[in-house]
Amino acid sequence: MKIKLQEILIKDVFKGYKDDNEDGVVGYDGNLNIRPKYQREFIYKDNQRDSVLDTVSKNFPLNVMYWVKNDDGSYEVLDGQQRTISFCSYIQGEYSINYQYFHNLTKEEQEKILNYKLMIYICEGTDKEKLDWFKTINIAGEKLTNQELRNAVYTGEWLTDAKKYFSKNNCPAYNIAKSHLNGSTIRQDFLETAISWIANKHDMEIEDYMAKKQHEKDASELWTYFQSVINWTNVIFPKYRKEMKGIQWGIYYNKYKDESFNPKVLETKITELMLDEDVTNKKGIYEYLIDGKEKYLNVRVFTDNMKRESYERQKGICIKCNEHFEITEMEGDHIKPWHEGGKTIATNCQMLCKACNRAKSGK
Repeated sequence: MKIKLQEILIKDVFKGYKDDNEDGVVGYDGNLNIRPKYQREFIYKDNQRDSVLDTVSKNFPLNVMYWVKNDDGSYEVLDGQQRTISFCSYIQGEYSINYQYFHNLTKEEQEKILNYKLMIYICEGTDKEKLDWFKTINIAGEKLTNQELRNAVYTGEWLTDAKKYFSKNNCPAYNIAKSHLNGSTIRQDFLETAISWIANKHDMEIEDYMAKKQHEKDASELWTYFQSVINWTNVIFPKYRKEMKGIQWGIYYNKYKDESFNPKVLETKITELMLDEDVTNKKGIYEYLIDGKEKYLNVRVFTDNMKRESYERQKGICIKCNEHFEITEMEGDHIKPWHEGGKTIATNCQMLCKACNRAKSGK
């Protein structure tokens, strides 16, 4: 892998600058992709954008930028997109600072901006080398997310089409699943979630799936699959609650989509569990109802006072093996199991030695 530091003038970067919603943002006489497919939209606030121009006009140093050189000789901005768009759009006349557009500046002031020297590291190498390098430098400022790093390596027509569904404000995925998914579309969280789910379906890692699809023409398979997951979720749990947000619905869809669930029965159970004070993780109710594992509920454990009361009542004797133990060698256990309606109260507590309790619970 080759990495070299170059000084490049702002006027050279601005040459051929074009910001198009469909084609993206380019500069450097058409040879620089300023906003590659893996990058986020422009997110600088006005004060951040103006600060870039203030730094340049005073000839103070901007932080170093990072470009990647492609096999065809073109370049992509890895780090520095926000700063580059800030000064290019100002020169283009898209905004003013203190009521002064670029064309309002004196010739000397304009030249000072145009001849400003940018310090840019340029990297050449294999996909793996670039990914390693991306991770190494991704340590300051607006860091790239894990999915943005993956997008940098597996860019292509498939990714462009996938981003149409998952990576824009008010994109189709946001419109149908904003209540079910955490994160941001423009930071690639929705895309990452969708790919992780379909990759799981195929017993693959995200990187494997993206590598397999990289050179395909469209991402219709991913979009169709994602819609199926959300539709399945809405069918079996038609009444939405905030606890449904952020659950890995695709993982459960992959495993249980062919199972028969009765939405009315599930809704009755959800209501009961929401009212059960022993259930401390209400979000886990949905996972529990799908796969039956109580661990998701974080059922309330017996307090130290409850266990002490039971220990004294039993005189330190384990109910199962009839041996005597110190209280620190014992654990509280439900006499009537929680799933059969037993409550986490002192009168329903019995003390078992750790070996007996774990044998009973299958731990």
